[in-house]
Amino acid sequence: METSPARKVAFFTLGCKTNQYDTEAMQEQFVKKGYQVVDFQEYADVYVINTCTVTSLGDRKSRQMIRKAHRTNPNAIIAVVGCYAQQAAEEVLSIPGVRVALGTRNRSKIVEYVEMAEATESSINGVEDIMKVREFEDTPIESFDGKTRAVLKIQEGCNQYCTYCIIPYVRGPIRSRKPSSVLSEVQRLAEAGFKEVVLTGIHIASYGKDLGDTSLLELLKAMHGVSGLERIRLGSIEPNLLTQEFIDCVRDLPKVCRHYHISLQSGCDATLKRMNRRYTTGEYREIVHRLRKKMPDTAITTDIMTGFPGETDEEFEETYNFVKEIGFSKIHVFQYSPRKGTPAASFKNQVSPEVKEKRSRELIELGHSLELAFMKSFVGKQVSVLFEEEHPDMKGLYEGYTEQYVRVTAPGGPELAGMILPVEIYEINRETNSLEGRVVR
Repeated sequence: METSPARKVAFFTLGCKTNQYDTEAMQEQFVKKGYQVVDFQEYADVYVINTCTVTSLGDRKSRQMIRKAHRTNPNAIIAVVGCYAQQAAEEVLSIPGVRVALGTRNRSKIVEYVEMAEATESSINGVEDIMKVREFEDTPIESFDGKTRAVLKIQEGCNQYCTYCIIPYVRGPIRSRKPSSVLSEVQRLAEAGFKEVVLTGIHIASYGKDLGDTSLLELLKAMHGVSGLERIRLGSIEPNLLTQEFIDCVRDLPKVCRHYHISLQSGCDATLKRMNRRYTTGEYREIVHRLRKKMPDTAITTDIMTGFPGETDEEFEETYNFVKEIGFSKIHVFQYSPRKGTPAASFKNQVSPEVKEKRSRELIELGHSLELAFMKSFVGKQVSVLFEEEHPDMKGLYEGYTEQYVRVTAPGGPELAGMILPVEIYEINRETNSLEGRVVR
């Protein structure tokens, strides 16, 4: 008796590492139901698009991917999940091909919604009022495939309400994953051979505040004791998390990577105040000083926004000079994008696209020079590298990352994959933006 071929499902993920984790969890649910996961470019019966709405560009790319899926298979069921669907469910459902809209909740029911839409030949709006949600939706991943570094979601939601940000409105209030659930998944990851875990969430600095009996620091201490786990990397954090107590403690937790992505947004106090950011440049400078004093080899990366409403030439110059003074190892630059429903969208003195673009280019250029200076500091030194895979364009070279998340390539074979080894750095490859070295045997 012939068995019918497995139905095919394809995924496309936009946005943050939290979305990446959610996509992996949804993939696993489809696999458990007998679906075959295929590349998004391929013909599939179901397309799941996990969206982002942080900027208008995220909305636009989400719509582009929906239309692309519909062109590939006009009869496919398209399920749109994530922040854009949460923000504009009816708009999403009006796009040809979309049969399911599911926001930032109930992703554990994704297969159920898709099959319901197919059976009833109707469209389903599964978006709930996220502001009423108080429990973390635990969607643990149970099977892992062929990687050396895993993303682990520990938290949802945000209570900060920065004036430019739509995320608190589409992700809801903070909800933390229970420590026992986090540690169970960490244990499974370590047993599966993963050496590094990246902690992610919408605002991981808030982890535990809703639980009342734990914190991010307590979670790090507990994870540090998991046998087989070698590295713990933090996702983006707020500067105020880094108290003297926190820094003193993590310094004595060698598995915690010396890499801190500390959100800045602006290097001008007046701009920070309009953004409703809860620190000053002076406080930020002091936090960086504390970190570097205790852990001199730490990489400090950040996000910078250009063109926030009211940002004058003088304010931008303050930001530029502050970024240069701090000497970040890498910066992510993005332009302010008005988000309907946020206070900043109605602020006066909106900055023109041309000025945003000019300022963005200047900061990106500065970022490149700061990154190069940071990479130069490793030349002639020995670093610890977690090797991941063969270089896609150069046979016989394997690549991986240092604790500071600097890419390194070195001669070697498949035996390097998944190993943490000392590498002597001898030069920088400007074309691949990586360090080159040789494994110290």
